[in-house]
Amino acid sequence: MEKLKNMVVIWGGVSVVVGLLCSGLPTLSAADREARAARELREAIVKVYTVVSEPNYYSPWKMGSTEQISGSGCLIPGKRILTNAHVVANHTFIQVRRYGQSHRYKARVIGVAHDADVALLTVDDPQFFEPMSPLHFGGLPSIQQEIVVYGFPVGGDTLSITKGVISRIEHQRYSHSGQSLLAGQIDAAINSGNSGGPVILNGQVVGIVMQAYSPHQAENMGHMVPTPVLRHVLRDLDDGHYAGFPSLGLTTQPLESPAMKRKYGLGSTQTGVVVQHVGFAPSVLPPLIQAGDVLMAVDGYPIADDGTIEFRSGERTSYTYAVEQLQIGDTIDTDLLRGGTVHRVTLALTQTQQDYELVRKEQYDQHPLYFIYGGIVFSPLTTNLLKCWGKKWTKDAPRKLLTMLQQRPTADRREVVVALQVLPADVNIGYHQVRNRIVADVNGEAVTDFQTFVQRVTTAAGPFIVFRNPEALEIVIDREQAEAGHANIMQQYRIPMDRSPTLGCPPSS
Repeated sequence: MEKLKNMVVIWGGVSVVVGLLCSGLPTLSAADREARAARELREAIVKVYTVVSEPNYYSPWKMGSTEQISGSGCLIPGKRILTNAHVVANHTFIQVRRYGQSHRYKARVIGVAHDADVALLTVDDPQFFEPMSPLHFGGLPSIQQEIVVYGFPVGGDTLSITKGVISRIEHQRYSHSGQSLLAGQIDAAINSGNSGGPVILNGQVVGIVMQAYSPHQAENMGHMVPTPVLRHVLRDLDDGHYAGFPSLGLTTQPLESPAMKRKYGLGSTQTGVVVQHVGFAPSVLPPLIQAGDVLMAVDGYPIADDGTIEFRSGERTSYTYAVEQLQIGDTIDTDLLRGGTVHRVTLALTQTQQDYELVRKEQYDQHPLYFIYGGIVFSPLTTNLLKCWGKKWTKDAPRKLLTMLQQRPTADRREVVVALQVLPADVNIGYHQVRNRIVADVNGEAVTDFQTFVQRVTTAAGPFIVFRNPEALEIVIDREQAEAGHANIMQQYRIPMDRSPTLGCPPSS
């Protein structure tokens, strides 16, 4: 409190003692203000308790057992909790607890960006937010700036605070989504449970913890989702729908070879990357960029021969950074060298990276697609399915399926359909050992995607349904026998539905 000085004044002939504020004295000392700010910051830190249940992609009508995990988060304006997407992925129940409190409150997800590993939660009980001093975002920190990490890692139940520095800022692969985005490398101690906790600089959030290397890979090395990525996600979610990060859909090669630069007609001062492939997406018009073009600049950023741009003085990262700063629906200018002439081409950003993938990266918060016919279980090929082969799935999964990861979608094939397994029955005798076989066509008609595959099977009118793989091996199913024995197969193997609910109900007989 400010001290009062007494002063005597004459008011209507009566002496009155008046207390005047001593304006020269501060309300709080610097130490008191610092202590209050530290307390308010701690009170904005949240522990997240999640119950998760992952689908079984090899037997897609089943769900896996439940597991309890925990993470961290922080309060931001709008009565929202900021955390990692992987903290709440495939959740069945979420609770949160604020620092210094004992009561857990039920929470719900109001927005999620799995590609950027960011999620927003809220709590319907207003008492959770009282009192509320939300944290605000700062800018992108500089290299070697000291930061503080807040969270609830394993080893205790109280708040943990560790210090470190920003050691690197560049594109990194986000382990949750497999997508490459801007990330900050930090050397503060990070352990399980820290995920989603804020990285603080000068009292503001400059990132949230997302992943750390195991000790046998690297010591004291972790990554945070930096504020440019966080701000992009929050802007995207303003309308309640998440669209994702735009992508040009290009495969490019560096031009660090002098001979290669001469081949493509670049002068001594010109730099860029050569376009090797232009991705196909169903909703995209004929591309304005062609294979063989040299991409020299994007959104005003000159592209170096190694495929990087200078996003900040003296700091470089992938040229895709310039694209990722924009939103789906925006346009972007590109400079192309074609036939010795530089062209300015304006592109509409309508697609994300996943739109240009034949095999989708790992999906969350959704059930796998499947369809059962003649006792054969069919499903689209996804990274989730490949991960059924365990932690070493990149080596242990069938090679023919793994090679599909390197393939790109085309107008004739936008998805890979796989005959996962056979539920032995009379109708499929001779095929009981079939596993993980790619389906190239049905009755001679090419399979473009899973929805088309299901439609071809369910509307076929001939006596046989023939599934052929790329090597022309066939699975022949008697259509009438399959339809007559379908209910028995479903009952015998205790499968409640013969297809994913999103595929719609089977036609009535």
